Amino acid sequence: MEKNGLPNRDREKKVGMWIFGIFGFFFLSFFLSPSLLPSGTVPELEARANALDYMTEDGKYSSGNHGEEEKFAWTELDPYNGFIYAFGDFNCHMKHERSWEINGNQMPVCTRDVGMFFGIAIGGLIFSRKGYNRWTVKDTCLSIFPDNWLEEIYRKNYRTYAWLAIGIIFCLPLIVDGFTQLLTSYESNNFTRPLTGIAFGIGFGILVGAAYSARPKFFNSASSVSLPSGTKFELVTKEEE
Repeated sequence: MEKNGLPNRDREKKVGMWIFGIFGFFFLSFFLSPSLLPSGTVPELEARANALDYMTEDGKYSSGNHGEEEKFAWTELDPYNGFIYAFGDFNCHMKHERSWEINGNQMPVCTRDVGMFFGIAIGGLIFSRKGYNRWTVKDTCLSIFPDNWLEEIYRKNYRTYAWLAIGIIFCLPLIVDGFTQLLTSYESNNFTRPLTGIAFGIGFGILVGAAYSARPKFFNSASSVSLPSGTKFELVTKEEE
């Protein structure tokens, strides 16, 4: 019997490894794709997030190609590299000064996104090894920590506070870095950006793992969930007067 009261945690392992596999694939591809392309294939880019700016060299989906600058279109690449650069085009601003260059080619996403995808993959790996379905997403997130660390939190029912505090800790480096850039003359660099992305990504990867693993249907009732310090869930009902 596992520490959550269920006979196994196969779903948690599977969910965590899917997250690790998918985001790990993209993380590796961000480095592999520019390495495989001939040097100079991808020029300096600057696009918009959540838009297609380099689908074609001209026309509706080519707003990144303008003036006398060297033009680029991911539709002219082979299927694998085209897919990776299409993914970057749609999801990232692709600003050259915020991106790394490999083999004379700009990477498909900025350095912060590189860090985030690495962090999400690591978060998925952590969840695959440490996460347990504990009915709610919140409690499933907290399950990555040893139960003896959580006993006082559960005894005093500080679960929500603990969950929010841990989430803020993971997000804080990115928030501070981003808002400092927005509100002051400070400009982040390509060393701090991926680091703040990693922290956020780890927290997000664990949250995604918990969201896909927290399933009440696997328990007979809320009270059958094993929680730290022997506490139990109680479903509160109000009697009609």
